[in-house]
Amino acid sequence: MGVENPAEEAQILLRTRLCNPNYIFTILSDSPDSNYSKLKYIMSSSVTEACNNSALLLGPRGCGKVAILEMVIKDLLQEYPDMICVIKLNGLLHSEDNCALKEIARQLCIENQLVFSKMASFDDNSQFVISMLRECGLAHKTIIFVLDEFDLFTQGKQRLLYSLLDAMQSVTSQAIVVGVSCRLDADQLLEKRVRSRFSHRKLLFLPPSQEDLQRILQHCLLLPTESSLPPQYVAAYNKKLLNILSDDKFKDIVESLCDSDSTFNHLLRFLFVAVCEMDTKSGFLSLDNFKTALSSIQRQPKLEALQDCSILELYILVCLRRLEVKEQETTNFNSVMKEYKSVHDSFQTADYYERNVCLRAFEHLLQRELISLVDNRGHSQSVEFRPVRLLISSHELHQGLKSYRSCPAILHKVLAV
Repeated sequence: MGVENPAEEAQILLRTRLCNPNYIFTILSDSPDSNYSKLKYIMSSSVTEACNNSALLLGPRGCGKVAILEMVIKDLLQEYPDMICVIKLNGLLHSEDNCALKEIARQLCIENQLVFSKMASFDDNSQFVISMLRECGLAHKTIIFVLDEFDLFTQGKQRLLYSLLDAMQSVTSQAIVVGVSCRLDADQLLEKRVRSRFSHRKLLFLPPSQEDLQRILQHCLLLPTESSLPPQYVAAYNKKLLNILSDDKFKDIVESLCDSDSTFNHLLRFLFVAVCEMDTKSGFLSLDNFKTALSSIQRQPKLEALQDCSILELYILVCLRRLEVKEQETTNFNSVMKEYKSVHDSFQTADYYERNVCLRAFEHLLQRELISLVDNRGHSQSVEFRPVRLLISSHELHQGLKSYRSCPAILHKVLAV
């Protein structure tokens, strides 16, 4: 490909970057106050000083907890290749104590080229893990236990956590337990006997600040000056991109994106879609690319469902909304039909359907989950008499009617009244 098509080469480079967590978080790892620096210090000191340690990485999903942990482990494996053994568990798969201990034994056997026995009991595996901790400690080898979805391991009797942390109290053992959880109170879920053996080191991961956001955007999207790409193209691309990043319209797009989800993962998905939308003929990212990416990533299923509704179904939704405004105590099909007739009489609408046709449309809205039954009681009752509620907001209904191509003008007036 090469220089013959620099735009396609640039697009491939940008997409590769956005799929590489190590590249993304490098820009935020240079500060000594960063979570990367703090976590690396905790884990490297455990390796070099031959001591036991434990830590919790807490924060919302998509804020880089696992990515930062993987970066630290990768760096430590490069610095101390023969002194580290990594065991990874996930609470979604291994929250049951016997299953978790069996998985630890299996990974330790693979790491140390031993034969794993599937028939071993919980006590056998427990003794094996304790002996491996002792042997690795004597060999100055640190075992790193990564417990993803840490809060799920706190369910039940917490035998696994107690066994690991209790074994780490031994002078001969050398291990680190790193828990990863989206629950900020994960340490409070520990039993007293487990909590007393935990070191209570916690690192909090938060969505990027405005300053970090700007650094990430430039770090991810600017092209390198020293590359196989033509210097003139790189200079023109970077100049145009910086103009877009400083544009108020672009800032509004990013603000709208962060209002719904301000995590790193959401931002990276948005940037990836924008890069995929880049016009390879012009070779530059445009503001329209980011607008398209925003509308693509912020899909609104309820509005999309409205586009497939019939005119009658729209009338039923509008009638339900009018009944909500009137604060009617119970809303069911019969009350909707009364409101529908009232609307027809008041506005002299041309669209008036038979009761059985309206009932089918009403049932279709239930299937599409634009409306729902208030409770599951009264199964013996007919749908006509069971109370329902609207599952779409007034704003969404307004937007849906505006974007509906063949929506009768009278419906807008009926909804506004």
